[in-house]
Amino acid sequence: MSGLYRIEDGPIDPGEAIGAVGGPDRGAIATFTGTARDHHGGRRVVALEYQAYAPMAEEVLRAIGAEVAERFGTPHVAILHRIGRLAIGEASVVVAVAAAHRREALAGCAYAIERLKAMAPIWKREHYEDGAAWIEGCTDAGG
Repeated sequence: MSGLYRIEDGPIDPGEAIGAVGGPDRGAIATFTGTARDHHGGRRVVALEYQAYAPMAEEVLRAIGAEVAERFGTPHVAILHRIGRLAIGEASVVVAVAAAHRREALAGCAYAIERLKAMAPIWKREHYEDGAAWIEGCTDAGG
């Protein structure tokens, strides 16, 4: 199984994730990059902060990769998640899934990000102009 599963305390490089899963037998690489946006719930967000229990989070990321391999027939998965303070526009997470065909790559990528949001011990705090709040349950489409 080829894969890359890591919690990063600095900027994430989508190219590293793509490079980790690519290969001559794979005709598709689907990627997802989540970025820090400037609003949530009607409030202006000025920065994000992520915290994680890194050893457990990386174990969960590997388990998600194994689920993708079982469900979609491709073991070529990379999941990188950033921790620390992020400026608006910076990448917080990158998922890349490679497969022989686009259908499996796209489905595997979508599945992996949804499972990450539901399972990984990673916590998000939004910083506003007038304070900050921890965001719970980031499993919805806007999370």
